[in-house]
Amino acid sequence: MSNDLLGVVVVAAGRSSRMGGTDKTFADILGAPLITHTLRRIAASDVVDRIVLVVAADAVPDVEMMVRDSDIPKIAEVCAGGARRQDSVLAGLVAMGQRQWVAIHDGARPCVSADILERALDEVRGSGAAIAAVPVKDTIKVVGDQQFISGTPDRSTLWAAQTPQAFDYQTLLDAHRAAEVEYTDDAAMVEAAGHRVTVFWGDYHNLKVTTPEDLDIVSLLLGRR
Repeated sequence: MSNDLLGVVVVAAGRSSRMGGTDKTFADILGAPLITHTLRRIAASDVVDRIVLVVAADAVPDVEMMVRDSDIPKIAEVCAGGARRQDSVLAGLVAMGQRQWVAIHDGARPCVSADILERALDEVRGSGAAIAAVPVKDTIKVVGDQQFISGTPDRSTLWAAQTPQAFDYQTLLDAHRAAEVEYTDDAAMVEAAGHRVTVFWGDYHNLKVTTPEDLDIVSLLLGRR
């Protein structure tokens, strides 16, 4: 294991509340569970040397068996997540163990590419905290009570955050241990701890499966690749 490569915590312990009863972690895509596509792509990257997979506690035995049957390399551990996403990330960080660089990736983003992972490592080596993101294409509206529009922010300043999000390991671990409120992503937590976070170019194909319709889209994207 090289201390200058990425350890990746893959988070897949969510409740899939917007999937209409389907557990997106195990949703079938091209004959394999969604999570195996994510893991295979990460494991194939030359800049990744260790993977920790975080899943719901009751899914750990089945996922451990799936990982063995799939023969995916670099997976060091499958561990149980917590009630909140940040609880699951913290469990994954502890399981990963001390190192220089760590990236957090959503298990439901199976179209992650080797290029994105390489950009993550390049950027975090320079800044210590960096996230994949893409400029938004649509005009964004801020909507208040009774569906009235209350503002239209300048689109030129808006980027849609993705994963992987890469950090100095100790910086991220300290931010998690100090967090007193709930955060939507790791970058927000690190920002709140007083660190600057940069963005690097993600990929518009690096979609997160959130609704059933997303499964059709990522199936097409993965089939093309």
